[in-house]
Amino acid sequence: MSITETDLVQARVAWGDALIAVSKAYEEGGIDEARAVAINVLDSAYGYNLGPVLFKPTLASGDQTFRPTKEGALSYFVGHDDNFPLDGGFGIKGWRHCESVTSASFIEGDVAMWMGWISLTDKDGNVTTVDKSWGYKKDENGTLRIIHHHSSLPYQP
Repeated sequence: MSITETDLVQARVAWGDALIAVSKAYEEGGIDEARAVAINVLDSAYGYNLGPVLFKPTLASGDQTFRPTKEGALSYFVGHDDNFPLDGGFGIKGWRHCESVTSASFIEGDVAMWMGWISLTDKDGNVTTVDKSWGYKKDENGTLRIIHHHSSLPYQP
């Protein structure tokens, strides 16, 4: 069950659509609705069912820089978790559009990696661009899972 370039494109589109869905759920139904959508995203797109996910969020620091657990990822996306007091909820910032630009990808069988830029537009038209890398693995059911997710703000010399 080899991964294809089309699989990688679809995974990036699905991730962007999911982030927008979390934002809209928050605006329409509050934190409980956003949390429910985010849990569904984590369960369907990420590989926490395979083991720890190598997740380094854009706006995380200190002892909680890395989020190998589903609990840590959920807090990053929706905040409102006393165990992660610095999380403001990256997924609830009013996102409306997501676009990716590929720098490079690597595929070998059921494992693939992608890196490039993700530009996110919020409801006020502000654009945030981040450097992004994802690693994927197809699970036993053929579902593409994110097993590595690194995001950072571009270096400003």
